[in-house]
This record gives sequence, structure tokens and C-alpha cells, in this order.
Amino acid sequence: MGGHIQNIKKLMNRLLIVSNRLAVNISRQDTSLILQPSAGGLVTGLQSFLKHHKKNSAPQFTHLWVGWPGISAESATEQETIEKKLLKLKQFPVFLSESDMESFYHGFCNKTIWPLFHYFTTYMQYNRDEWLTYKRVNRIFGDTLLNIIREDDTLWIHDYHLMLLPQMVREKFPGVRIGFFLHIPFPTFEVFRLLPRQWRQEILTGMLGADLIGFHTNDYTQYFLRCAQRILGLEHDMGRLALEERHVKVDTFPMGIDYTSFHRAPNEKETRRERSELKLELKKRKTILSIDRLDYSKGIINRLEGFELFLAQNPSWHEKVQLVMIVVPSRVGVMHYLKTKRQIDELVGKINGRYATMTWTPVLYQFKFVTFAQLVALYSLCEIGLVTPLRDGMNLIAKEYIASKSRDPGVLILSEKAGAAEELSEAIVINPYYTDEIADAILEALEMPRDEQVKRLQAMQNRLRRYDVFRWARDFMQQLQQAADEHNRSVTRLTAPDRQKMIQSFRKARRRLLLLDYDGTLVPIVKHYRDAVPGDDLLALLGDLAGDARNELVIVTGRDRATIRDWLRVENCGFIAEHGAWIMGRGGEWQNLKPVSTGWKEQILQILETYCDRLPGSCIEEKDFSLAWHFRNVEPELGMLRAKELTDYLINFTANKDLQILQGKKVVETRISGIGKGMAALHWLEAGEYDFILAAGDDVTDEDLFRVLPEKSFSLKVGLTASLASFNVMNTKEFIKLLQSLSEAC
Repeated sequence: MGGHIQNIKKLMNRLLIVSNRLAVNISRQDTSLILQPSAGGLVTGLQSFLKHHKKNSAPQFTHLWVGWPGISAESATEQETIEKKLLKLKQFPVFLSESDMESFYHGFCNKTIWPLFHYFTTYMQYNRDEWLTYKRVNRIFGDTLLNIIREDDTLWIHDYHLMLLPQMVREKFPGVRIGFFLHIPFPTFEVFRLLPRQWRQEILTGMLGADLIGFHTNDYTQYFLRCAQRILGLEHDMGRLALEERHVKVDTFPMGIDYTSFHRAPNEKETRRERSELKLELKKRKTILSIDRLDYSKGIINRLEGFELFLAQNPSWHEKVQLVMIVVPSRVGVMHYLKTKRQIDELVGKINGRYATMTWTPVLYQFKFVTFAQLVALYSLCEIGLVTPLRDGMNLIAKEYIASKSRDPGVLILSEKAGAAEELSEAIVINPYYTDEIADAILEALEMPRDEQVKRLQAMQNRLRRYDVFRWARDFMQQLQQAADEHNRSVTRLTAPDRQKMIQSFRKARRRLLLLDYDGTLVPIVKHYRDAVPGDDLLALLGDLAGDARNELVIVTGRDRATIRDWLRVENCGFIAEHGAWIMGRGGEWQNLKPVSTGWKEQILQILETYCDRLPGSCIEEKDFSLAWHFRNVEPELGMLRAKELTDYLINFTANKDLQILQGKKVVETRISGIGKGMAALHWLEAGEYDFILAAGDDVTDEDLFRVLPEKSFSLKVGLTASLASFNVMNTKEFIKLLQSLSEAC
């Protein structure tokens, strides 16, 4: 295995595609291992993209597909054999035990996530052991990737089976480009929150490990953004989420098909033969095609009931129309699928028993797999495509039906609950739950004039031709590259050489000034502002730095002076409190830099108390020369709405007063204008000569501090967001490690 991995890691310009299943499925036949292509729109679409890119694109990249091979290896020898077979096809296996696959795939994925995300909440099961297996399998995928991944790779992770994986990879490889695409619907907040609190938080956090998250429709994109806001408190700007250490772009990419292949296929020899055989069977009747894999979300029962109602309401169409229904076996062992299969069988029998004659069977029903030639023959021959899922991420069958109409026109009846409905508006779009609409749509389709069919068909075909699967994949990859490039341009990471240079400069310096923000820099941001008490390790570290006579340590904070001094009982430490309203040198007393009146506070306090009453969970922090309204513990969407409302009101209310309104991280603060961290820092910068200066902060208020620093200073923004600082570090943990290195260099 080691040799294979080393060869893989040498390949340049690599795209690692990661999905639950590989593009091939391995099975045992006696003592042999049999490889067969995997089924499904994801595999078909990505395989088409990879073949097309290899023929037509530059610069070239090599790809490696990582996923489950469909079999559990029985020995190390068999595992080695499977790896060798798959690597020839540019695929790499993730080996899972049968019990893990059962609990992971048939369990959590198909009994919890699938019904929930498709709004079948009564089918959803809560099973903690299956959730833990889901986490473990995602970790196994992550461990497999760790053996083969490089920092310059691009990862494209797919679908609901691996929603935790992006963050797991990010933790080990912070700089790697990661894209994630969800191929099923993403539900509304009210549905998604049915997951236990920990599960939903971890799923969102896992997905946010990606640089770019893609969905099929704008609705799914907006639902995800709202869940990120309501559950994690993350605001977005035009689909861009600002995390503590980086940005994540969330966007819409409607998946297409290989349009040309489907459009040409009806004229190919094998398809023509299938068409000829079908024509004999269908006996020149109008045909309605229904083809789906067995799944309760596909609306097959409603479809049959709609057709039954059509027959009841339109006896003149008896013996003139047939419903050709193909149901492809899927997840046969799952209870709800078995129930759906039984209901379909019974309903088909009921319709045929009531309406069939000696020469006419209303529903021609088969439960089987079909070949590509058989599929395209059905698409091209049937006058009506009936695609009515109760909920579907995209539904490529609708697109394939339209693309295959190169010989004769046809009419598509499409559910408004399918993602494809946003692109195929010329179809007859219906509510799949209302059987009257299905029956009416069938009649409308049968009676639609040929010229109207052609007009609608051409509009949809032109759209599908322009935005095919190659355009979909290319757009996603370009957006992923752009998201990574924009992030890299907006921040300057503190690299190992930069870090070493800083430590060497610190070691050589005779007089050093350290201006360090508190919240978000020395301690992480916490849920309640009163809980940010420093730990013993931090106090010891600050004590070591302040104890060196060459160091001038100054804590720069928006906290009130009493709190920060009580928390940080560090000898020889200076302080800037209330964003610069108060300063205190080492061993000195508090000084007020700008004597001002506080008569304004009573009026502002009344306003803030009103907003606290309107928004339970918010609170007021009163300082000597400022008032802060905190809303970190409230429902995020309403909190941001009230914060914007309050900010606008306070700006207008204080227009003729010497006050400044500042909106920070989950806080709106009213303070005396003309006071800031930068102005307070000048007290130290102008009073002494330093051959080493370090300033660090995480908030917008720290930009004032960075702005006044001498050119040769070291300035650090904690968090990977744009800043005036010279460098960015990822988070508080990384900054504390840097401080420890400086302390050791004293």
C-alpha cells in the first residue's frame, strides 16, 4: 500500500473526487473479483466531465476518485489486489466493514438524513449509535485521504453521506482547496432543526470546512444560509460567510447532463433497434412515460392515482393512451421502500383490473433495470414524460427526456418540487400532491398542438445545451479556485519563515512594546461576555512577558477598567480600557485621556433597556464612558435585525452629540467620539523608543491600533479576514502559541 500511495502523491495538478461510492462497483463471483460501472446521476455526470476534460481542456489535471468499492476486503492480500485493480482506473478505495456500512448507509444516511432532507419527517429515525457510525465513517474517509493528500490538491466532496468530511480534512490540511456539493435538497430551518442540537451543529460545521458549498437551486442555498445564521450565528454577505479563520462561499450550480450524448443517441443503431421493438409493443397508442428508481420521495403512488383519475374523467381516451411505468429496484431491504413497492403493485393491479380490455392494458409496468439504449428509446418514443417527485434535489430524468427528443416532439409534465423545475419552466409544472392537477396536466399534454410542443421543447433544449454537465462542473471548479484565490489575496498568513523572523527580531531587541487585544485575541469569544475569564496558563504567560524588563506589555481592550484589572492581576502590565477611554502604565494609576460628560448615558440606557425587553437574551454592559448592548445569546436572525435597527436609531438620535456608534461582534456600542485604541496607543509609542513592536487584535476596533503603528512594527490580525495588519493568524490558539515562543525567546 505504501508504494501505491507514494506514486499517487507524485502526480501534479490533482483533483480528488470523494463520494460514498466509487465509479465502479466490485463484487465477488466464486473466487474472482468482478468490476462493474456504478449506477446513478452523480457517477454518470462526473465520468462524462472527466472524459470531456481529458479530450478538450488545458491545462490538464490528473484525477483520483476516492470512495467505497462496494465490498469489504476479507484479507490484507485481497485489499492489496483491489487497490491495484482500482488504481489502474484512477480510483482509490475506502474500506469499510459490513456492519459499519449497514449502520452508516442503510442506517443514518437512509433512515435519518434522506427522509428529513426530503421532508418525510414521519419516516425519520433517531438512532445515536447510527449517528456515531456516521461520524466514524466520515473519519475513516478522512484518514484515507490523509495518506494520499497534498496541500496543493483540490478536493471535491460529494453528497449527504460525507457532510462532516470537509472540516475533518481542513483540520489537518488548512490550506487545501475543498469544494462540497449536496445533490439532494437542503431543507428549511424548521425542518433541519428536527435534528438534535449537536447533530445539526456538527453537520453545518462539517460542511463549512469547504471553501465552496454548492446546491442545485437558489432555494436550497438560501435555506442553508439561514440555518447557518439561526444555528451557528453566521451572517452572510452575498452568499459569503465569514468564519473566524476564513471565508466560505455558498452558491447555486444546477447540475446538467451530457446533452449531446442523449440528443444523438436516438439515431444510434442500438437505440433504433430498441425503438422498433417498443413500437410493436405499444401499438401506436399515445404513451406516457414514468421511469424512476423505487423511492417514496419520487411520488410514484400519486402519479398512478393521477392517471387513474384521468381515466375516470376522460373515458374518450380509453384504449388510446398507455402509461409505461418502469420502476428501478433500489434499497430493496428498507422497510419504507418495501411498503412503497407493495402499494405500487396493488395500485397498478387495481387500475388495470378496472379499466383493461382484451386489447388494452392501461399501465404497462415493469420492476427492472434498463440499459442506456432502452432508456433513450423510451425517452424518444413516448409522447409524454411524467416526472412528479414529491421532493427532489434536481431530477436529471426530466432533463434526459427533453434532451432525447431529437426525432419527435413531446411534452414534459414536471413536479414543482423538483429542482429541475427552475430551469424547465416551459414544461407543464404541477403540484405532485394534488392528483387533480396531474390528471388535468395529462389531458393538456395529450391535446397540446404539435407547434406548441416544438416551441416549448426547443426553449428547454437550448437551455440544457448551454448549461450541460461540463459547464456545471467547470463553473464549480472555477468558483472554487476563485474562492481560494480571493481568500489568499485578502489575507497574508503568518508563515513559518515570518514567524521565525519575528522571534529573531524579538530576541535581539533591547526595548519591546507588546500591544495585545483581549477578547478574541488572548481568549476566545465566548457566549456571554462575563465568561471570558483568563485561565492560569494565560496569566502565567502574561506574567512571564511582563516580568522581562525589556518588555512593555499593554493589554488593549474594550472591557471596563475594573473588570480587566480584576481579571488580569499581572505585575508590570499596562492597560488600555474601554477602547482607549482609560489608560494605565505599569505600576501607575488609571488616567482618563479625554475628560467628558456622561450625562448622555441615561437617555441611551433607556433606549437599550427597551431593546432588551423586545429581545430576550440580550443584555447591557455599562462602562464609565460607553454603553454596550450585547446580543450574542439571542436568535441570530432577529438579533441582527434588531442590531441594525438599533444602530440606525442611535446614529440619528446622537447626530448632534459627541458620540460614536460602533457595531462589533454581536454588540452595539455607544461611546465618546474621538476615543480609540489607536489614540491611546500613541501614549506609549510617543513616550519611548522601541526596536520591536507587536500589536495584535481580532476586531474592527483594532484597525485603529494597526493604523498608528510605525512601519517596521509587527501587526497580527487574529482570524483570516482582511485587515490593515501585516499578517493573519488563524485563531486565538495559534496566537497564544506564538506568544509562548516569544516568551521562551526572552
